[in-house]
Amino acid sequence: MAQQISDRRDIDFVLHEQLKVGELSKKEKYAEFNKKTVDLVINEARNLAVKEILPTRQEGDEKGCVFEKGKVTTPEIFKRPFELLKEGEWVAMTEDPDWGGQGMPRSVSMAAAEYFNGANYAFMMYAGLTHGAGRLVETFGTDRQKNLFLKNMYTGKWTGTMLLTEPVAGSDVGRLETKAIAQGDGTYKIEGQKIFISSGEHDLAENIVHPVLARIEGAPAGTKGISLFLVPKYRVKEDGSLDQFNDVNCVGIEEKMGIHGNATCTLSLGDKGECVGELLGEENKGMRAMFLMMNEARLLVGMQGFACSTASYINSVNYAKERIQGRHLTQMLEKDAPAVPIIQHPDVRRMLMTMKTYVEGMRSLLYYVGWCEDTADVIDSEEEKEKYKGLVDLLIPIAKGYVTDRAYDVCNLGMQVYGGYGYTKEYPQEQLVRDCRITMIYEGTNGIQAMDLMGRKLGMKKGKLVMDLMGEITATINTAKGQQRVQPHAETLEQVLNKLGEAAMHLGKSAMSEKILDAFAYAYPFMDVCGDVCMAWMLLWRASIAEKALEKAKKKDVAFYEGQIKSAQFFCNTVLPTTLGKIQAILATDGAAVEMEEASFNG
Repeated sequence: MAQQISDRRDIDFVLHEQLKVGELSKKEKYAEFNKKTVDLVINEARNLAVKEILPTRQEGDEKGCVFEKGKVTTPEIFKRPFELLKEGEWVAMTEDPDWGGQGMPRSVSMAAAEYFNGANYAFMMYAGLTHGAGRLVETFGTDRQKNLFLKNMYTGKWTGTMLLTEPVAGSDVGRLETKAIAQGDGTYKIEGQKIFISSGEHDLAENIVHPVLARIEGAPAGTKGISLFLVPKYRVKEDGSLDQFNDVNCVGIEEKMGIHGNATCTLSLGDKGECVGELLGEENKGMRAMFLMMNEARLLVGMQGFACSTASYINSVNYAKERIQGRHLTQMLEKDAPAVPIIQHPDVRRMLMTMKTYVEGMRSLLYYVGWCEDTADVIDSEEEKEKYKGLVDLLIPIAKGYVTDRAYDVCNLGMQVYGGYGYTKEYPQEQLVRDCRITMIYEGTNGIQAMDLMGRKLGMKKGKLVMDLMGEITATINTAKGQQRVQPHAETLEQVLNKLGEAAMHLGKSAMSEKILDAFAYAYPFMDVCGDVCMAWMLLWRASIAEKALEKAKKKDVAFYEGQIKSAQFFCNTVLPTTLGKIQAILATDGAAVEMEEASFNG
């Protein structure tokens, strides 16, 4: 039977053979999560995704959300799987069971999230944002706030959002105009408007808790004067029961290209002067607090894009094996030659191979970021703990920016494999393209991710983060150099890694000179080549494991392991030569884009 959404064999490979997540069970925090338990978790997640969530994708897209008189109605088909998410404690997989979570390693939760989001990520956004908002309460909330809000959020009884964007303050959050007016009793009246709020209003939960960025009257301008507030849709009494409506008004939802099943709302706070919020964390420290949620959200967005791509790839492989069209290329002149499945055509195989390599590399990268977080949580050495936290910080813009770029490319190829049928609504490929596209934009456009990588992350701790990452990549290269079949690919990656280091030094110097604008014009290409190197690293790591595993592999696993070696071969011989060319362009740092007069941009 053909797989759906994802490749379970590959998920098992990453978890157990590449990252060896079962070893985390040696630590007290994850003692329950041995290999057997991890496999059971993934089984349950896959069953829920395939049987309950996947059937909601097409109908959720076609019916969408309905806005009427300030209320949003979600597709009726969402109601049952949302209840099942709550029953299974899937909303807060990694959090403390005392608060309603499962306490599982983040790397394991990645596998469950891949299935859920691949099934229908517009639906999963209601739960995903709730978890992020809950993390803010857990990290910055008072004991009272935790007791009132946290368990209700982590169990999905109440949902959560993230209120940053305003009409005059998109990515430039420091310009926000939402006001917080102190009431003298520890509460604040909130007044303002927020736009593009995913899951901002809906009928899946009895209350929606909004973390809101606002400026207290008299606070400094810019980001230094921003505070974070907890603003529920319905006020909460001290005994935890719901009180009156809190003057959080949905005044409209967006008509979007994709993710129709998720309500993207404009929220007006305090129309009647009755919107009450309470400070979450310290005054004027709101951006610092929100970055915690933003980092988690950026990793989630990378997962959303990737989940679209893995679903598109699995669909494409299944379709290409079944779709009969055209003679085999070697029999084109034989009139009586039979038609063959399109997977036998070289160009289709090229597309599928491109999709395969990116999907495998992205899966490993995302799970690796989760594994770094797990390791930082349980490792004893403070030096090692800081190292893994640094790797997470450095890789977040790549896991969001580069991954969603390539995920969209994969989805486009998935449509192409289907030919004309891929462009119709009869098949899922066109929806996956539409749904995937927003992941390159929200939670900070990919251009912003690139500037974050080059402008902030490269120089953090005097370059230690970069050196640590290059050290990890070099360790994989050195291991692979001692293996016959993957040695050539290790040498190719080593050459590109050295050139990447040269490009990083060049851009760092340029950014601190009069050529700063030229440097930042190449931030995005720099993120792109960093992503290529990370993909090659992950694929080489996989191939190195596979070559060794082939020595004792069971017959049923031989094709899988051979496929890992071919993925590394394809990427290193097909993509990395282009990466070298892109690095040369970065080193040249041509200034045409920033030198040209605005009038020369015809319009």
